[in-house]
Amino acid sequence: MAAAIDQSQYRNVWVYIEVGEEGPRNVGLELLGEGRKLADAMGQKLAGVIIGEKVAGLAKEVFAAGADQVYLVEAPELAHYSTDGYTAVFTDLIKQYQPSVILIGATNDGRDLGPRIACRIGTGLTADCTGLGIDEPTGLVAWTRPAFGGNLMATILCREHRPQMGTVRPSVFKRPVPDYSRTGEIIHVPSTVQAEDIRTKLINIVKVCTASCNLEEAEIIVSGGRGMCKPENFVLIEELANVLGGAVGASRAAVDAGWKPPMHQVGQTGKTVGPKIYFACGISGAIQHLAGMSSSDVIIAINKDADAPIFKRADYGIVGDVLEVLPLLSEEFRKIKPKAC
Repeated sequence: MAAAIDQSQYRNVWVYIEVGEEGPRNVGLELLGEGRKLADAMGQKLAGVIIGEKVAGLAKEVFAAGADQVYLVEAPELAHYSTDGYTAVFTDLIKQYQPSVILIGATNDGRDLGPRIACRIGTGLTADCTGLGIDEPTGLVAWTRPAFGGNLMATILCREHRPQMGTVRPSVFKRPVPDYSRTGEIIHVPSTVQAEDIRTKLINIVKVCTASCNLEEAEIIVSGGRGMCKPENFVLIEELANVLGGAVGASRAAVDAGWKPPMHQVGQTGKTVGPKIYFACGISGAIQHLAGMSSSDVIIAINKDADAPIFKRADYGIVGDVLEVLPLLSEEFRKIKPKAC
């Protein structure tokens, strides 16, 4: 039987800051807002973990989002995400500094990194969380995630092991309002990873996903469902998205039918999004889809069925044939868009 760890030696809340081409990805900043709440409730510090090459300048964004500290690991070998390199670096950080809680975005990279770290450290990991809190009787983090296909919500505690770890879906939480007057402590940690430690080599980057399917970062999303009737009609969705400078989404039914690739899917088994404006076009409003987009600031529904469940969650609704309504919307937005620019 493994010896019990001294949990009192583990302190502070860490957030992994995923880095994109233009700086910190939204999910890391979103998690700093929630991490701040957890850290305050636990009476501990909040830290961001930044790994990469020439990324020290991102610390100001992390402090502005609520962090007290930044753990910074920079090396040429870490310029791009790699399973071997980032897992080794993060594992070393945990062993050295012993955080109590680690939050990681449930992105492609985060879903790869989180479980590997947890396995090496010997702790648990709650995947794809949609809620965070503190369990009052124990003081532990309460990780909430969908179970049984989204029909139930399970709350999970990690009682015996440290750190408490979880991946959290992007866009579940809103980004905190940045306060650029905040500063903090930057802890420079040297990387021990060598080029030969990384078994994969980056040969080239081929962009198969343009801005039209960058759902997690989009401020406007136009999504289509079964009501679009056939894949050719998605050109109407794409047209409105282009006019508005938004991204193209799809319901599970549309993706399962092969009308759009899985990278466009919004919902419980797709991507969780939280844009400023979400157009639900020909989408009835199944609970699995609502779970993926209900945090949108404004929801606009278009459906010929006046009793469709989507209208109960929509801020604005248009009852009509989506194939007739979409061209009219695109035409009207084209008229007013130049005036707004």
